[in-house]
Amino acid sequence: MPSLRVYRASDEFARELLARIVRWLLLGLGFAVMLVGLGLAALPGHLGLPLLVVGLMIVLRNSFKARRQFVRMQKAHPKMVFPIRRLMRKEPEVVLVFWQGYLRMERLVLPRRVRFAVRTRRYFKLRIRARAAA
Repeated sequence: MPSLRVYRASDEFARELLARIVRWLLLGLGFAVMLVGLGLAALPGHLGLPLLVVGLMIVLRNSFKARRQFVRMQKAHPKMVFPIRRLMRKEPEVVLVFWQGYLRMERLVLPRRVRFAVRTRRYFKLRIRARAAA
């Protein structure tokens, strides 16, 4: 009759093997979701970026190497990575991330006299303050 020690070692080996297989499957799923998100990002619509973030979350949770590279990228390019990190939080600030991205894009593309997002925001802020004061 085999001892309990043999069963424990084989059970531990089976669990470790299963965990590695699941991790590789999740990595594959994460990369597949990122590829679909990348393809959808080129099309008009809003679905590409959220899928990229979900795929990145899956990959970062299951790959130590990807997590180290992400931290290096964050240290090298904090302004590029910070919006992605904000979207990966438990309670993401989706509207703020898209608003800041829109403001950056407006600043890059449009001349100062034509930009309307900042003026619109200031106008509505003043109206809200006026209503609160009244």
